[in-house]
Parts: sequence; structure tokens; C-alpha cells
Amino acid sequence: MRTFIAIELPGEIKNSLSHLQEQLKDAGADVKWVQPNNIHLTLKFLGEIDDKKLEKITKIIDDTAKEKNKFQIRISSLGAFPKIDFPRVIWVGLDSGDKETKGIAKDLEEKIAKIGIPKEDRPFSSHITIGRTKSSLNRERLVQDLKNKAELGGEKLEFYATSITLFKSTLTPHGPIYEILKETNLKTT
Repeated sequence: MRTFIAIELPGEIKNSLSHLQEQLKDAGADVKWVQPNNIHLTLKFLGEIDDKKLEKITKIIDDTAKEKNKFQIRISSLGAFPKIDFPRVIWVGLDSGDKETKGIAKDLEEKIAKIGIPKEDRPFSSHITIGRTKSSLNRERLVQDLKNKAELGGEKLEFYATSITLFKSTLTPHGPIYEILKETNLKTT
């Protein structure tokens, strides 16, 4: 099964990000927008795993969650990979919770590598993907809108990360379907 580990977002944050997506759609760019109910903060993409690895991964998630406190995340910026002038992946970034998110991702990466799942080639970046461009159609207008909304109009979207979630991802012609396989609460201070 195809899986990944993430921080789930509260409904009101997903709604706010959905509203942001609607504003960006006005550019008429060729973007595959992440379905609002699928928006999350990925900590580690695992790819295809079997039941044996699944057991080990759930134990790793439990052990990691026991070591980490819940923490506040504040979303405050809009950007794109590889860069805003050439957007392939459109994301929102954190100005609070970045250090904690990176710490959890690093711990998961180290522990999961020991069971045979390779480490990522690129360093982890705390971000929440909201869309992926499919072509250069209306890219200039999209880039301008991204730059105009780079600070999200001063809006600060805040929530507490309280758990780590293991998701199963089933690819369909209408987009992926995510199913929670395991959710483990972080420590409360």
C-alpha cells in the first residue's frame, strides 16, 4: 500500500486554505489543486510498504510521538518550488512550528531508514502543498497573484499540532483518496 506520515490540519484551516485556492484560481493557470479535505503537512512520504513494514512504522510513529510535545503552527506565507517565478508546487509556509516540525521529520527519517526505507535526497522543508502546476498556461498571472498574496494578506492561520498520522493513499482518476491508518497523539505539556 502507498503511504505517508503527516500532520493533519483542523477543518477551519483547510477551509481557509480552500478559500486561498479559490482566489488563486482566478489567474486561470493550469494547476491541479489539492482537494481541501486532503490538505496536510507531510512529514515523510513512504511509498509502497507491506504489512511487515507497516507494523514497524506504526511503532516508530508511537515512539516518536511519545518523545514530542504538541506545538503551535502558524501559517503565514505563500510560496512555490522550485521558486516563485517558476512555480511547480504551490505551498503555504510556517513561521511558527517550523523547528518542531523539522525535528519530528528528522527523527522519523532516521528511524525509518533503519528499517530499509531510503532517506529523502532533499532536506526536509516545512510546508503545506496546496497545488501543482501542470503547464505554463497563464503562469505570469499566477506568479503575480502568488507574489501579491505572499504574506497571505497579513492573515495568520494558527492551530496546534497534536498528533502524527499515518495515511494510506489510493490513487484514482479523480485524485487520491486518503485513509487514516494510525493516529498517535503528541505529549501534552
